[in-house]
Amino acid sequence: MRSEKTWMLKLLSSTFSILLVVRTFATAGEIPAHDADYDYDPPMPGSYNLPVVKVAPDGALLGSEGKSLNLRDLTHGHITVLSFIYTRCAAPKACPYATGVLSQLYRASENDDALAKNLRLVSLSFDPEYDTPQRLAAYSEGVRDEKPGCEWRFATAKSRAELQKILDAYGQAVDKRQNGADPQGPLFHIVRVFLIDRKGRIRNIYSSGTLDPRLVIADVKTLLLEETKLSKQ
Repeated sequence: MRSEKTWMLKLLSSTFSILLVVRTFATAGEIPAHDADYDYDPPMPGSYNLPVVKVAPDGALLGSEGKSLNLRDLTHGHITVLSFIYTRCAAPKACPYATGVLSQLYRASENDDALAKNLRLVSLSFDPEYDTPQRLAAYSEGVRDEKPGCEWRFATAKSRAELQKILDAYGQAVDKRQNGADPQGPLFHIVRVFLIDRKGRIRNIYSSGTLDPRLVIADVKTLLLEETKLSKQ
C-alpha cells in the first residue's frame, strides 16, 4: 500500500512539473520574453533544409497498452518527435520540460489538421523496471488533453539489455545518480529529442537549449512542404 501511495505521489509531482511547463508556454507560439534560450524568431517553414542525419535505429518495445511492438513501428508513416524520458524525473529542464514541450505540440495539433494527421509524438521511457505499461498509461493521461489531436504513444524497452542497445544507438546517455533519493529523480541524463521523417530518417536532434516548440513546429512543417515539393517532381 505504501509503495502504491509513493508511486501516485511521484506521478502527481511529475505531472505538476509538466503542467508548469505547459502553462509557461500558453501556446506553442508563445515563449516567455525573459527566457534567453528563446530570444529569437524561428525561421519560416520551408525557408531552410533539414539534412538527413541517419536512419532512426530500431528496437523491441512494450507499449503502454501492454503490447509488444518495434520502435520502427513508431518512426515510420508519420513525422515523429521522439523523446526519451522516465516518469520519476523531476529535474525542471529535463523530462518535465521535454514532455511539456510535447504537450504543446499536441495542443497545437488540436487546431491544425495537417499536424493532427501527419505528426506523431513518442515518449520512450528508459526506466523499464519502474515504468510499467500501467504507469505509462496513467502518466499519459496526466499530460494529454482530452481534446483529440495528433497521435501520442508511450512505451519502454522490453528488457534492460534491449534498452541499452536503443540508448547506445541514439546516443542517449543515462546514469544512476549517486544519491538514489535525489529529489530530481534517481537517474541522470541529457535531453535528446529526435525529429524523424516519414521514411524513418532522423532530420534534427534537439537539446534542452534548442527544444523550442515554435522551432519544432517549423521543422515539422518544413518536412511537410518538402514532401509536397517532392510529390510534384
